[in-house]
Amino acid sequence: MDKLPPLRALQIFEAIGHSQTLAEAARRLQITPGAISQQIKLLEDALEASLTFKDGKRLRLTAAGLRFHESCTHAFELLREAQAELDRSKSQSNLSLSALPSLLKAWLAPLVFEWQDTHYPDLTIQFKGSHSEPANDLEDIDFRITYGSDASAASQNSLELYTDLVVPVCSPGLIAPKKTLKNPRQILDYPLLSTDWQPKFTSPPSWQDWFSARQVDHTGTAIESHRIFSLSHMTIESAIAGQGFALAQCSMIGRDVAAGRLVIPFKQALPLPWPYILKWKHNAFDKPHCRAFHRWLAARGKLQDELNRQMLAA
Repeated sequence: MDKLPPLRALQIFEAIGHSQTLAEAARRLQITPGAISQQIKLLEDALEASLTFKDGKRLRLTAAGLRFHESCTHAFELLREAQAELDRSKSQSNLSLSALPSLLKAWLAPLVFEWQDTHYPDLTIQFKGSHSEPANDLEDIDFRITYGSDASAASQNSLELYTDLVVPVCSPGLIAPKKTLKNPRQILDYPLLSTDWQPKFTSPPSWQDWFSARQVDHTGTAIESHRIFSLSHMTIESAIAGQGFALAQCSMIGRDVAAGRLVIPFKQALPLPWPYILKWKHNAFDKPHCRAFHRWLAARGKLQDELNRQMLAA
């Protein structure tokens, strides 16, 4: 059959397959039950097949109707996705960003606000924090910042932003009685805050890693953390609240260190296992502001490496 059935009849058939009763389908479609019956008959006549049967007040699908409905649902989903993509590409006044939740909260969003205020104050920006990688060419997302071994694979629409470092931090009030710490081993006198990203990602360097790198003799004292968080920004917020020492990512604590909410008593840093990677949708640059954003963020990633070095040298 080369000629397709009427589109309206297909829309109604697809909708009734998701409804419990004919009346419910009529309410959803905002038409009368009689109009639904007419469209279903029109569709069955066009297909020369029985798709439905009455079961009391219910309108059920035949075996052939169930198979046809599954195909219709898939086809309409593709149409809806295509329409959403078209609407998104036509809009010149929005920007959709996705990143790991802690990176989004503690690093990306504050910087993007500054960029927006300076260059595109009327731009609508949507922030999506997620550990899951978007499928299908980033779906409805213009840019995604991700992390990990899979993310580091070469791609035409990706670039490396920066590799972050972790350093020990705490609130000034936590060590106020001692003013300054002279030996890294003294950190073990305080609660240790840790971040565990598994199983999604390899976790950042641990306290055991840091003390080993500093060659700290901790004979008689176990290096144990009894306060473990799944999100980096939660670990940092607990350190700001005076709950212990945290191994924090340099890019996420710059403002807190500058404002005096955190101090870095020992500036031995360890790198994360993987860099952060910026990915973008294949047609993102159809929007002029997306091209400008890409240039700005790529430069900001390079600058972050330098800011990390400056923070540790100060």
